[in-house]
Amino acid sequence: MQNDLEGILVVSVEQAVAAPYLSSRLADAGARVIKIERPEGDFARNYDSLVHGESAYFVWLNRGKESICLDLKAPEDLAVLRAMVAKADIFIQNLAPGAIDRLGFAPEKLRAENPRLITCSISGYGDEGPYRDLKAYDLLVQAESGLSSITGNEHGSARVGVSVCDIAAGMTALQAVMQALYARERTGIGRHIAVSLYHALSDWMNVPYLQYVYGGKVPERAGLNHPTIAPYGAYSCADGKAVLFSIQNEREWLMFCTEVLGDAAIAVDPRFDSNNHRVAARPALDEAINAVFST
Repeated sequence: MQNDLEGILVVSVEQAVAAPYLSSRLADAGARVIKIERPEGDFARNYDSLVHGESAYFVWLNRGKESICLDLKAPEDLAVLRAMVAKADIFIQNLAPGAIDRLGFAPEKLRAENPRLITCSISGYGDEGPYRDLKAYDLLVQAESGLSSITGNEHGSARVGVSVCDIAAGMTALQAVMQALYARERTGIGRHIAVSLYHALSDWMNVPYLQYVYGGKVPERAGLNHPTIAPYGAYSCADGKAVLFSIQNEREWLMFCTEVLGDAAIAVDPRFDSNNHRVAARPALDEAINAVFST
């Protein structure tokens, strides 16, 4: 990756996943990132010890950074942080709601002192509303955003296998920070960015929401299937293994029928001659495909 952000100084009071994801991508782009850790260290260090004694998440999200341990309850350590932030281009934090303000690092105060500074706060539920003072964890937001209602199968919900809400917030924040850097080049003025796990995932949930509002049907858990595309998913083979595929358009469907199923006629069967028809007739479609793969 090119070092497009070389010369940019990032100071990040961070822990866990969301903020470290953001700062790690800035480091990948060449920024100097100084990670501030509590005396006991970022608790993500202890998620496991699989990578040469370090946790997999910590190694993934903290490559390319410098790290310093500061006790933010100690005046002398707060002074160190204040001196670093005074030189920073970007200040990131994802402490518990209200904590950074109580330490004297409220974004509006910092930007009044340094108008070029870009500040980014990542929280669970945002700065407004009844949940603004609550901590959030990935699993909670998967449920509260509605993601759990469409993830899993007919036997029940399932957690997405990675910390998707944290990552979504980090990605959303990264986009906003890069936009703020571009705007600062034109105006000379930084800005404050507020991102929450809940709002980031709520944006990602727009498709099932729109399907419900305009389609009138509550989205269902579909396992490896796709709610609006067919064929899509895992199909059993005669040797007991499974093959996965997803047909995205009519050209692929015709090719699949002629070259994989060996049955050109099924491609123009009125039950299966469009994606909408295939979705409506999914049980019959799956039966026809399984009949080929199971022999």
